[in-house]
Amino acid sequence: PHAHPRHPQTPGILETPGSLDLEEIMGDLSYEDDDIAYSNDTLLDYDAAPCHNRFCPLFQSVAPPFLAATSVAAALATGALLVALAKRPQAWRWPQSRALVAQLALGTALFAALLPALAAGVARGWHLGTGLCRLTHLLWHWSVFAQALLVASGSCGTAWARWDPRSRRLAVALWAAALLLAAPAALVSGVAAGTACVRRSVGILAPLYLLHLALCLCLLLLLPAGLLLAALAVPRLRASGAGLAWLFLGLWAPYGAGLAGEFLLQAGLVEPTCGSFERFDIALGLSEGLGVLHCALGPLALLLARSC
Repeated sequence: PHAHPRHPQTPGILETPGSLDLEEIMGDLSYEDDDIAYSNDTLLDYDAAPCHNRFCPLFQSVAPPFLAATSVAAALATGALLVALAKRPQAWRWPQSRALVAQLALGTALFAALLPALAAGVARGWHLGTGLCRLTHLLWHWSVFAQALLVASGSCGTAWARWDPRSRRLAVALWAAALLLAAPAALVSGVAAGTACVRRSVGILAPLYLLHLALCLCLLLLLPAGLLLAALAVPRLRASGAGLAWLFLGLWAPYGAGLAGEFLLQAGLVEPTCGSFERFDIALGLSEGLGVLHCALGPLALLLARSC
C-alpha cells in the first residue's frame, strides 16, 4: 500500500511513486516492479502496473552513511562553537552576538541529535512506533523553524545586542512560536507499512498538510528571500547579520521549492510521467540533503564570521 493516500479526484497519481525525503525513502518500495519499465517521455497508463522507480535503492544505500557522517560533523562543529563561546565571550558582539549564536547552536544541536535515529530507520526500518516518529518530525521542524526565526530577528534589528529581559522575552516567544508552527508537521507524519517513518501520511490535499506546506514555504523560502531582498535594498541591514540569511537561504530554499513542486505533481496540477516523478524524487532528496548540511555548516560559518 502507498504511504500517502491520494485525493479521489486525482486517480492519475494513485499508481505512481510518491515524492520521498531522506527518512521515508523506504516507504514506497512497494512501487517497484522489475518487470515493467517506461520511457521517460511516455505518458503513464494509469490502469497498468506502476512505474519502476530506481530512486529508493539509491537512497537506501546513500542516506544512512550521509546522515551519520553529517551528525558527527555537526557534533564536532557545534562543540567547537560552544567552546569558542565559553572561552572568549568578549569576542562575540552584535550582529553575531553571544545570545544569538548560543541559540543557533542549540538549534543545530537539536537537529543533529535526531539524525542517528533517522539513519537507523532508513537502514533497518522504523520500529519505534508512531508516537516517536511524530515526535521526531516535531523536533526536526521545531529546530529548523526556530533557526529561521532567530536568523530573521538577528538580521532586522539589535534585539540580540545584549542579553537582557527584553531579549529573553523575545527568545521565549520565538522558540514557542516555532514549536507551535511545527505542530502540523507532527500531525501529518506517521508510520507507513509498519517500518517507515514518513513525513506525510495524509492526502496531499488534506487541510492539515496544506497548512504545514504553507508554513514551510513561508519560513524556508519566502522569509529568507525577503531578508535578502531587504538587505540589498537597505545597506544598514547588510551589516546586521544578513550573511546568516544568505546561508539559510542557500541551504533550505531548494527544499522549500521542492515541496512546492511535490504539491504540483502529487495534486495533478502538472501532467506527470514516470520520468518526471523519478527525476523529481532525486531532486527533492538532494535538496533535503543540502538542508540537512546546515547543522554542520552553520556552526562553521559562525566561527568563520567571528574570526573575520
